[in-house]
Amino acid sequence: MLRSMTGFGQAGRIASGYRIQVEVKSVNHRYTEIAVRMPREWFVYEEAVKKQVSREVKRGRVDVFVNLERDGPSGKRVELDWDLAQGYADAARQLKERLGLQEELRLPDLLVMPDVVKVMDQHAASDEQLGSELLSCVQEAVSGLAAMRMAEGAHLLADLDRRLGVLKGYHAGIAAIAPQAAEQYRIKFVSRLQDLLGQVPQDENRITMEAAIFADRCSIDEELIRLASHFNQFGLLLHGEEQAGRKLDFLIQEMNREINTIGSKANHAELSTLVVEMKAELEKIREQVQNIE
Repeated sequence: MLRSMTGFGQAGRIASGYRIQVEVKSVNHRYTEIAVRMPREWFVYEEAVKKQVSREVKRGRVDVFVNLERDGPSGKRVELDWDLAQGYADAARQLKERLGLQEELRLPDLLVMPDVVKVMDQHAASDEQLGSELLSCVQEAVSGLAAMRMAEGAHLLADLDRRLGVLKGYHAGIAAIAPQAAEQYRIKFVSRLQDLLGQVPQDENRITMEAAIFADRCSIDEELIRLASHFNQFGLLLHGEEQAGRKLDFLIQEMNREINTIGSKANHAELSTLVVEMKAELEKIREQVQNIE
């Protein structure tokens, strides 16, 4: 099923004393790129979040925003490292005795010593239950993103089907005119040659052969056949199950190549007009395909 690379999903819940909010948004990108933004203390889950997203998203730039806030009381507690505090006190006493200092070690001094006082979170970042809830919330947001990408893909499919039909119409018009154009090339060639030669005796067989060669060089039958094949492949990819964005983009390049060749051979006003219209429509298709996964 065709999927767009543009989408948005969000989810939230309260779990393990935290309020979890997740937002996921994606835009078109040549490859798959996933960026996760979350509080530093939760970076332990970054790779797991990326893996969760990559199961659903095969192409596109995805930004994941994770916010975790304490729900209710902080749940923090203060712990003292008694052994370390005793060590600081003993060191202060030894310094005082050896250096003959008068100052006393005061309580405020001891409280600011590194690692004597620690503020502990009752719900550590490594808590398995919280990690499970976080990833479940991410999955819910990613599912919303995938649903939006599918819905956008359905709109793109309808538009591309219509535009492919327009291209086929121009193709049919060119195919109908091409034989007439080739004959006109031949007639013009013979006429110009006769004008140049004037009264000089002419080898009719040679003129006919040269005219045929000239008309063959101006023939666009092969280009029309390849274009028809590209149209068929394009339609199959649109309605296939695999991610088709890159293949569709490649086919558009090939279509453009064939249309340019037709344009370079088309020394015919009506053919040239159809080629210009075809190129304009193909450019609109190319812009739409840039957003397909």
